[in-house]
Amino acid sequence: MKMGSALRVGVTLLATAAAVFVGWRLWLYYTVAPWTRDARVLAQVVAIAPDVSGLVDSVNVRDNQFVQKGEILFVIDQQRFTAALRQAQADVELKQQALRYASDTAQRDARLERADPDAVSAQTVELTAANAAEAQAELDAAQAALTTAQINLERSRVRAPTDGYITNFNVDAGDYARVGEPILALVDSHSFYVYAYFMETKLPSIRDGDPARVELMAGGVVIDGEVEGLSRAIANPGQGLLAQVDPNFDWIRLAQRIPVRIKLGPLPPEVRLVAGLTATVVVLPKTR
Repeated sequence: MKMGSALRVGVTLLATAAAVFVGWRLWLYYTVAPWTRDARVLAQVVAIAPDVSGLVDSVNVRDNQFVQKGEILFVIDQQRFTAALRQAQADVELKQQALRYASDTAQRDARLERADPDAVSAQTVELTAANAAEAQAELDAAQAALTTAQINLERSRVRAPTDGYITNFNVDAGDYARVGEPILALVDSHSFYVYAYFMETKLPSIRDGDPARVELMAGGVVIDGEVEGLSRAIANPGQGLLAQVDPNFDWIRLAQRIPVRIKLGPLPPEVRLVAGLTATVVVLPKTR
């Protein structure tokens, strides 16, 4: 009887110890271990806005197409810019002739004054020299206008600033494009990264350079990564430039979540990243 009682007590103590150990491990796992299911794939999105205004003459891409840096996306009607370029070229030629005449006149008067001071007045010499300087300034202005006209003509062909994917495309020939108004979006294909939101209690275990495992919810694909850094500030009311981290619950105070940026390593074959995909991230702390 005493043996049976002792056995029951031993089993109870063993079960209690096991429960405490499991509970302690679970507590460490959920509150201290550096992992999170709250992670998203992000990328830099370039808002493509024309540098000149005009009617869209032709469109060379389609929605979701991959384009290379420098590839022409669309062309704004060039007639006006071509005419402006010809006018600027003609103005430069006119100013060159005017400068040549003014310079010859100023040099002639200067020679006459040196040979015979009475042949030409000092006031005339000064006036012709000033006319030559003015003609040079007018030529410089005309050449600057010519450069601007050349730039405008070139900018009428809107090119991809980086390799990437056209997204949410809605541009047709005949649309009017305005300077500085975004007309399409380009997802930079070299800029994909992961923002993982870790509770502040887990940050002591995370250091820059630590390896990380990123498991995409789409297909369960695992990608190797590396901790690139963590945000040093998150948004408070009125601070729109900082990372916005919304609370999970408004009615209870929980540990704050801090964005940690994960640099992605080589992608497995056939993996297509999309900005906005969700993922689980596990950081593997190095031996300190």
